Amino acid sequence: MSNKLQGKDFINIGIFTVIYFVVTSVVAMLGVISVFIPLLCVFVPLIGGIPMMLYFSKIRKFGMLTITGVLDGLLLLFTGMGYWCILTGLVFGLIADFMLKSSGYKKVKMEIMAHGVFSISVVGAFLPIILTRNSYYETLLAYGRQEYADALMNCMPDWILPFLLIGSFVAGIVGGLIGRKIFKKHFERAGIV
Repeated sequence: MSNKLQGKDFINIGIFTVIYFVVTSVVAMLGVISVFIPLLCVFVPLIGGIPMMLYFSKIRKFGMLTITGVLDGLLLLFTGMGYWCILTGLVFGLIADFMLKSSGYKKVKMEIMAHGVFSISVVGAFLPIILTRNSYYETLLAYGRQEYADALMNCMPDWILPFLLIGSFVAGIVGGLIGRKIFKKHFERAGIV
C-alpha cells in the first residue's frame, strides 16, 4: 500500500470536508443569538463528531486530516470568519494527523482523542473577537449592530480563550464518542464501512 495520497483519498477528503462543513455550519447558525457564540465551541465538536468518526474510518494516510483542516478553514474564510481558521485548521489538523499515524490508523481511542484535538481548530473563528477586540467591535457597529455587538462582547470577555480551547477539546472527545457509537451501531451494521 502506497503512503502517497491518491485519487480515492482526495475524493474522501473532498466529500467528508463538505459534509463536515455543512453539518457544523448548520450548528453555527445558533451564533445569530449572541449568547450562543461561546457555546459553539461545544456544539460544533459535539455534532461534528458524527461525520468525522465515519471519515476517520477512511483515513489510512498521513495528510488527509491536515488537508481537511485547511480546506475547512478556507471555507470558513469565504463565509467571513477570517484567516485564523486556516491557521488553526492547519495546526490542529496536523497534530491530529500525527496522532492517527502514531496509532497505525487502527486504534479507536486514538481516533477519539484526535477528534478532540482536531476540534480545537473551531477556536480560530473566535480569535478575532478576542485578539482584535476593539476593531471587531467597531466593524459590528459599522453594520449597525449595536445591540448584538454589546451582547457579544459581554458573552466573549478577553479572558475566555482558555475555556474555549478546553471546551472544544472536551466536546470533541464527547462528540467522537457519540460519533463512534452511532458509527458502530448504524454504519457497520449496514455494511457501509
